[in-house]
Amino acid sequence: MGSTENLFSVPVAETEVSAAYRRPSNSLATVVLAHGAGAGKDHPFITGFADALNNLNIATLRFNFPYMDERKKFPDRPPLAIATWQAVMGEALKLSAGEPLYAAGKSFGGRMASMAVVEGMDTAGLIFLGYPLHAPKKPEKLRDGHLYGLKVPMLFMQGTKDPFAQAEFLEPVVKCLGVNAKLKWFDGGDHSFKVARSKRTMQQDGAQLSAAVEEFINNNSAGAPS
Repeated sequence: MGSTENLFSVPVAETEVSAAYRRPSNSLATVVLAHGAGAGKDHPFITGFADALNNLNIATLRFNFPYMDERKKFPDRPPLAIATWQAVMGEALKLSAGEPLYAAGKSFGGRMASMAVVEGMDTAGLIFLGYPLHAPKKPEKLRDGHLYGLKVPMLFMQGTKDPFAQAEFLEPVVKCLGVNAKLKWFDGGDHSFKVARSKRTMQQDGAQLSAAVEEFINNNSAGAPS
């Protein structure tokens, strides 16, 4: 990778959150990366994904939401999660050299990123690592309403066996979002992109997503806002 990971804290409201930043030389973009509801920034899936991006010359900033650092059981409510996204993106901008900044998140983290963009957070694009479109077996309650007002490029990466986003519901949503939205299916993957009887590690499950992200960034970074 040719770079050292820097660990630091980011002030958020009346608390602070832990973060890890790695910047390869000549980085073409920065991906700010949020974890899912059940595991933090150092989960092997998250670090595997970030390491693979670093190997592609993409800087990464991983961070925890407050509840994860405080070891609470339940995720933060949207106002605090959105404030966390806004604060961390502001820090990423300070650390960057003017390259585009992308907001990426696993499940809950990605959904909160999209809600932060609705609230005015700037990003060159949104990258969803398993968007939680609906609760398992409850597709009648879709979490899609806020997405239709977004104007930034969006990449949805989803396992074909993900119970949180059945194809018959996710594909029409992405189609309605128009040319700004792209959908990449991963055959046999569940909500964590794990394939039954696969010998891949969790790090490898995360790393396999990096090529699609590199292509997305290359297709959208020219003239994109940073």
